[in-house]
Formats: sequence, C-alpha cells, structure tokens
Amino acid sequence: MEEEKLTRSLSARHIQMIALGGTIGVGLFMGASSTIRWTGPSVMIAYAIAGFFLYLIMRALGEMLYIDPSTGSFANYASEYIHPVAGYLTAWSNIFQFVVVGISEVIAVGEYMNYWWPNLPTVIPGILVVLFLMLANLISVKAFGELEFWFSIIKVVTIILMIIAGLGVILFGFGNHGVAVGVSNLWKNGGFFTGGIKGFFFALSIVVASYQGIELIGMTAGEAAEPKKTIIEAVQSTLGRILIFYIGAIFIIVSIYPWNQLSEIGSPFVQTFSKIGITFAAGLINFVVLTAALSGCNSGIFSASRMIYALAVNGKMSKKFLKLTSHGVPFYPVVAISGGIFIGLILNYLLPMVVHHSENLFVFVYSSSILPGMVPWIVILISEIKFRKSHPEEMADHPFKMPFSPYTNYLSLLFLAIVLVFMFINPETRISLLIGLVFLAYMAIHYFIRERRLANRA
Repeated sequence: MEEEKLTRSLSARHIQMIALGGTIGVGLFMGASSTIRWTGPSVMIAYAIAGFFLYLIMRALGEMLYIDPSTGSFANYASEYIHPVAGYLTAWSNIFQFVVVGISEVIAVGEYMNYWWPNLPTVIPGILVVLFLMLANLISVKAFGELEFWFSIIKVVTIILMIIAGLGVILFGFGNHGVAVGVSNLWKNGGFFTGGIKGFFFALSIVVASYQGIELIGMTAGEAAEPKKTIIEAVQSTLGRILIFYIGAIFIIVSIYPWNQLSEIGSPFVQTFSKIGITFAAGLINFVVLTAALSGCNSGIFSASRMIYALAVNGKMSKKFLKLTSHGVPFYPVVAISGGIFIGLILNYLLPMVVHHSENLFVFVYSSSILPGMVPWIVILISEIKFRKSHPEEMADHPFKMPFSPYTNYLSLLFLAIVLVFMFINPETRISLLIGLVFLAYMAIHYFIRERRLANRA
C-alpha cells in the first residue's frame, strides 16, 4: 500500500511525549482557574472521571492498533467497521479541530511575546512560528518528534517543579513564614462541590475538552519504529502521567489558595512559584506557555496532515496529497494545514479592523472544536466492538485487549453523551455545541453529494 512508504522513525519516548504534548497545553496553564470556578476543588474528581473514561478509549484504540497500526488509524477503522461516512466525518473532525486549535495557539504566541516586546505586532511572531513549524514537519518525522519531545519536556518539568514547590508550602510552610498551609482550603469557602451537581457537570465538559489530543497516539502509529511494543508502552504510561500532572497540579492550587480567590490572582501557576520566592515566576510561566502553544500547533500540523493523507489514500481527496518528500513526509498535507493556520492567523488580525466584535466570533469557533474533537473517541469505541468480531483469530491470544468489552464501550459512550447533554443545557457552551453540529452536518451532506456525483460519472 502507498501509506507504507511513511517513515517509521518515532520511538516510544517520542510518541508518549506527543500524546502528552497534545493534551497538556495552554488549557491547563491558563485555564485552570476557570474550571475551578465552575465546581471548586471537586474539579479534581472531574479530571479523574474523565481520565478513567479516556483510558478506556485509549485501550480500545490500542487493541486495534496492535493488530493494524496504520496512519490515520481511527478514521480508517470508522470507514471499515462503521460506514465510510463515519471515517470521512472522523477525518474532517480531526482536521477541523487541529486547524482551529493551531490558529488559536499561534495567536497566543503573539500575545505571549508581547510580555517581552510590548510594541511588537502580534501577527509577526505568529507568521514566523507557522513557517518554522511547517519546515520542521517537512524536514522529517523524526525532526517533528524531537521538537515535540523537548516542547513537552519543558511543560512536564514545570508542572513537576510546581507540585514539589506546592507540597513544600502545604507541608512545611515554605514561603509562608514556616507555617504549613495544609489542605483545609479543599472544604472551606462553600465546600468541596461549590457549584452543586449542575456546576460539576458543566465543568466536566470543559475538563473533557482539555483531554483532546490524547488520541494522537493513533496518528503516530503508522510512523512508529516498533508499533506493537511502542503502542502498549505509550497507552499504558501516558494517561497515568496526565492524571498525575492535571490532578496533582490542581490539588496544589486549590490547597494553597481558596478556590474563590483564584480569579483575582491571575495565573495560579505564577502565584505558586511566587509564593516560595521565585520572583521571576511570571517570565518563567510565560516562556512555558509559549512552548505549550508551539507544542499544540506542532501536534496539530502533524495530526491534521496525516488525516488528509489518509483521506487521499482512501480516494476521498486528490491523489496529489499522496506525494511524499525524500524523508517520507506527506508534503502537500503539511503545507495545506500550515496554510490553513496561516490564513486563520491573518483573518484574526484583519477582521477586528473591519468587523466590530469579530474576536467574539473566533472564540465561538475555537470552542466549537469540542464536539468534533470527541468524534474520534466515539468512533473508536464503536469500531472496537465490530473490530473484535472481525478478528476472532488475532483476538484469541491478544495481549492488550480492551477490558470488559463491550460493556465498557457502552459505559464510555453514555459518559460522552451526558457531557454533550450538559454542554447543551449550559448557555455558555450551547452555541459552541451547535456550531460543531452544523459542521458535522455540512460535512455529511458534502460526503453524500460527492459520492452521488462519482456514482453518476461511473
């Protein structure tokens, strides 16, 4: 097959960090205070519940990847085990999600650079970043993996240092005149569930969105050096690390600071480092969130370009998108996704000059990636049920089966459905959900019109 020409040069460390990089992003560093505001300290439980179901989804994906480690995996599985339209929607959902996220990340880069150079037009760093990441992705798969590895290392080390520093404040009173802060803030100021059941479920939808990108392991499988070994290691270790980083970091934040004061102190990460006397904390965190933005865009270009390649392999896009560089990288898909991010960046810069309040439209579009971002998870859970029935011989001695399938599949699908229901109930996320639904409906109609035209030509 054509797709087998893709270079298999990503190691386990690359793939683990790619999944971490795609998931631990700006949402954690800058958005922690907003999720805590919904439901208070109980947001830790929301992260744990979401993490449990995401682990099940990753196990379902890992089971299939172990037997069939192809690039564009979950879109291919959707086409084969559900319906070709499901694969088409999955691929385009992934492309939509990562282009929108990529645009937001490069816009964020310009804003972060203003910390050091206040008079620098925000569009200039964004343009340079898009060009740099496009070239890095075109050079080789290994160059992408190495870049993402170091971006992720910076984020991971920062979170670990913050957890250690925070434990020093909680247990030994570092930065608090030797008086241990303790953990009483977890139940003070209105209790553990400060927003009630409704607030908890409203927060859950935002928490679930912060896990988007974890399925990047599936995108990298086709370019892994030792697919079977790498996939098991990556799935087993990645989610545990994410739970530690998310729950550990938020535990520190809500223990040190009363949850209802977080909106007044700015970034809780900056405040935690400042608490123990690291006075350059603001500059340090600014650098870290800058690398988080670069990482998010880098992962987005990789993932979305591989989805375009998978569509071309399956005859759903022009064959020109199958062209590979001498290093085995899909050339036109990488250029197309980078171009899409570039156009979005320029439009975001120009629209406020001609359309009043156009920046609010962008916020809606960005958050509308939540539903399309969940599509891969839904098709993974459904595909695995049919995949298992289609491969009885391989499943007999499979060492990495989805636990308690198909019951865990149905339970996970129910969980995702509940999240979507509360997104619709919540007036702040309803429009975002509807935008995602409109996008999926448009792409489904486009698919059937295209198929009918092809059938008429035949």
